[in-house]
Amino acid sequence: MRLTYHKQSKNISSNVFRALFTFDPRTPDELYFEEGDILYISDTSDTNWWKGTCRGRTGLIPSNYVAEQAESIDNPMHEAAKRGNLSWLRECVENRVGINGLDKAGNTALYWGCHGGHKDVVELLLSQPNVELNQQNKLGDTAIHAAAWKGYSDIVEMLLNKDARTDIRNNENKLALEMATNAQCASLLKRKQGSMIRTHGPCLHVVYIKIVCLYLH
Repeated sequence: MRLTYHKQSKNISSNVFRALFTFDPRTPDELYFEEGDILYISDTSDTNWWKGTCRGRTGLIPSNYVAEQAESIDNPMHEAAKRGNLSWLRECVENRVGINGLDKAGNTALYWGCHGGHKDVVELLLSQPNVELNQQNKLGDTAIHAAAWKGYSDIVEMLLNKDARTDIRNNENKLALEMATNAQCASLLKRKQGSMIRTHGPCLHVVYIKIVCLYLH
């Protein structure tokens, strides 16, 4: 069955596939790849020849090959983050795979990196300017919930250094602090929440006084 694709611009996020067979190019502008290689399709504006990248090389691929002889990879960024596969994750970033995409459970790649304790993966994701730190999945958990629950204090600290929120409650009404499974994670989260109270507490007190004064007058 042929897959149907809509015409897309050159600036779209890549569509990602796994080659099921080796493709031998006939002209210099065609892209060579082998069975099992990951293909990143970046331009489908030509109905016959699509622009793709494989192993850092870019060239043309017959569109019918991708439609009939390649396997679509759903959420490649998530798969790389789950496995702690830094090279694959870096390749996804370089090929503009959406960094904040959600899987069926509503998880981001950052969530899976934190859940798996893959510090290098988390570091790469946090270095991206548009990464979403506080996305909640279908259970209401964020990346910092996952890191705290799994006991990865180094990752909790990395998230806090990027100002991840600690006041978000999941569907069970639990903060990340309440899900922490070791003392170090709990200490980091308590310290962060304490600093938030010290920072915002006086401001809230002033607002309260002003409201009371207005009411009395």
